[in-house]
Amino acid sequence: MTEIVHVPLGDRAYDVHVGQGLMARAAALIDPLLRRRKVFVVSERRVAGLHLDRLRDGLGDIDAPALLLEPGEATKGWDGIVQTVEWLLDQRCERGDVVVALGGGVIGDLAGFAAAILRRGVRFVQVPTSLLAQVDSSVGGKTGINTRHGKNLVGAFHQPSLVLADVDVLDTLTPRDFRAGYGEVVKYGLLGDAKFFGWLEENAVRLADDPVLRTEAVRHSVQMKADIVVRDETEQGDRALLNLGHTFCHALEAATGYSDRLLHGEGVAIGCAMAFELSSRLGLCPQEDPSRVRAHLEAMGLSKDLRDIPGDLPPAEALLGLMGQDKKVVDGTLRFVLARGIGDAFVTADVPTEEVLGVLRASA
Repeated sequence: MTEIVHVPLGDRAYDVHVGQGLMARAAALIDPLLRRRKVFVVSERRVAGLHLDRLRDGLGDIDAPALLLEPGEATKGWDGIVQTVEWLLDQRCERGDVVVALGGGVIGDLAGFAAAILRRGVRFVQVPTSLLAQVDSSVGGKTGINTRHGKNLVGAFHQPSLVLADVDVLDTLTPRDFRAGYGEVVKYGLLGDAKFFGWLEENAVRLADDPVLRTEAVRHSVQMKADIVVRDETEQGDRALLNLGHTFCHALEAATGYSDRLLHGEGVAIGCAMAFELSSRLGLCPQEDPSRVRAHLEAMGLSKDLRDIPGDLPPAEALLGLMGQDKKVVDGTLRFVLARGIGDAFVTADVPTEEVLGVLRASA
């Protein structure tokens, strides 16, 4: 069973295919985009060892040279983007060609940014291999890299031409990586769909073992993101809702050096719990909502407090300072995504600093 979510963005519209066995059908799905029988694959060594041969088998007679980068967030920086662009130029990738991003969010962001700036823009296809990438970073056209100033501060909006979210590849994820990806799934219910959150409370514990449920969770998440992206492609309004939990998360990722101490989805889960706690303290949402959110995160084996992160963290004041580099800062004022309840998030800059510090201290 394959579900298709259409992202209607005029001449940049594209389809997101969600289901089983998509990689085996890659040639038929990608072929309409090609001017010649060749694509340029950007991946990383760990993912390539698991999935590159499967992709090439699915591509059939389509030539698919591949650049294999080192795994990890550190790859998504200046050195990584230079290496990728120079490799594509070495391979004589033309403006009419297609770059294929095979990997998780790091590879999707990096390869997408390379495609955005190469020859002033070439097309690219996302083949996300992590749950987090399938439900979030592969859809919506945000591409970019990290710098010493923070995460994703250099990049471009560059929509993919096609997304192939093959849920079969998720079987190769470690339990920790799958749980981390789920941090982005649950975010959708929390920010805009209480009914979906209820469905997740009933079904999420079976996602790892049931490809039908997994397909529905990915499809629903992608549809929610697509609907928001169509309303606000470049994050001038509604799209900022997708950053629920991310203001806290990005500060925590910076504090842990973008290392395996904290995976992105783990940070999102902690950030969502803290956003609901902050909302409750400000009298915005019912007092039972933060407890419900935390109970579900705990049931899924996800982190929910700063104290769940291994190793030492900076004090609350320093973490607040790291939040100041977030992309949601406008005119020097930090904006938060808060909630009036489960499924009812909104963006605000009217947040007392002492309340934020109180939430950070209570979580440590």
